Amino acid sequence: MKKNYNYERKKLLLPEYGRHIHEMIDYLRTIEDRQLRNQQAQAVIAVMGNLFPLLRDTADYTHKLWDHLFIMAGFDLDVDSPYPIPTAATLAPQPQKLPYPTKRIVKKQYGKNIETIIQSLKGVEDKEAVEEVIGNLARYMRTKSYEYNQEHPNNEAIIKDIKRMSDNMIEVDEVALNNLKSDYKQHFTAHPQKNGFKNNRAGKQGKNNKNQSGNNKTKNYRNRNKMQQV
Repeated sequence: MKKNYNYERKKLLLPEYGRHIHEMIDYLRTIEDRQLRNQQAQAVIAVMGNLFPLLRDTADYTHKLWDHLFIMAGFDLDVDSPYPIPTAATLAPQPQKLPYPTKRIVKKQYGKNIETIIQSLKGVEDKEAVEEVIGNLARYMRTKSYEYNQEHPNNEAIIKDIKRMSDNMIEVDEVALNNLKSDYKQHFTAHPQKNGFKNNRAGKQGKNNKNQSGNNKTKNYRNRNKMQQV
């Protein structure tokens, strides 16, 4: 008699239920009498519930059992279920494919959102609102330009970039933008702290050397007094 190895058998869709449950469900599909098939399906659900008695108090426990029944049947089982019969599309929906942006970003240091905001301002008629938004964008663009280039941004370059990203459709008040204060903060380098640490360490070392020198002088003075007394 040929022995059937486990790797030669049918793959289990839900291994936690074991091979016997899968074989029971395969048998359900061979029953022609619909009434008898429904009775046997209820019996299989009861056996599946007995395998995990601790999970009976969880929400929608019976609903999950029926979903697992149809999954192990390959969604090819005609029985009356008390719940909506699932399909492979409903249990594992495929996400919609997002279109990959193909348009090139004009200025990478500012990002795509800044370009989108500037483009949206071209049709706005309220000039005061546009000037306020442009002022806030200029502050942000100065900050990102400093982070990207590691140098102080030039106001003329910021104004030029705004005009370029708006296709020269937005009037920019250059005087007002030049008077705006920059919000970026210059990062302190580690060199002053490092030098300060060295200076403090050198000062402590010098103080220790001075104290050690004083202690040595005191010891020498005491030794000379003892020699004179002898």
